[in-house]
Amino acid sequence: MSIGIVIADDHKIVREGLRAMLEKQSDFEVLGEAENGRAIIHVCMQLKPQVVIMDIAMPDLNGIEATHQLLRDLPDVCVIGLSMHFDKRYISKMLQAGARGYLRKACASEDVVRAIRTVTQGKYYIGDGTSSITIKDKDQYLKNNPPLDLTVLTPKEKEILQLIAEGNLTKEIAFQLNLSTKTVEKHRYNIMEKLNMHNIADLTKFAIMEGLTTLER
Repeated sequence: MSIGIVIADDHKIVREGLRAMLEKQSDFEVLGEAENGRAIIHVCMQLKPQVVIMDIAMPDLNGIEATHQLLRDLPDVCVIGLSMHFDKRYISKMLQAGARGYLRKACASEDVVRAIRTVTQGKYYIGDGTSSITIKDKDQYLKNNPPLDLTVLTPKEKEILQLIAEGNLTKEIAFQLNLSTKTVEKHRYNIMEKLNMHNIADLTKFAIMEGLTTLER
């Protein structure tokens, strides 16, 4: 029986490269692709894959939040985070969101294949491109490597913070999230109060530091 896979990355060349590599495995089937966090949730709801390779730094909705939202509706999907960075705080945040693996983009194709096979067996896999580990106790890993501290913000506030940091105006955020401009302004006020920050520059720096978005955006 083949393993159904969906790829989420905002760079088409990365998606194409992953697809070409994965389709060399006789028991892998790439069911679809998406270029941002919101799209991947929609695609997965339609295609019901077993595995999602999830880029962490995507526009509109980053991979950490997309993982969290996706697994609320499809808890059996195995998510593998993919990032240019190998920061234990990011790894822990992905695991906390429900991901079962994390790979650095510099890893070899063999690592991706091994990660997919590992997570579909109920284990956790982390690879940085030069070495890899299989985690047996996720809770112990999280205890030793605390995740990013964004617990003061609600999921909606995290979404809006990312969109603010990516340069979207209030009207644009309202349109994307199907909210009124007054609601977005209220959320922005609450974010600033909770974080004790009072300008967009500080919010942007915080969002980048905490992995909600990157300078690439």
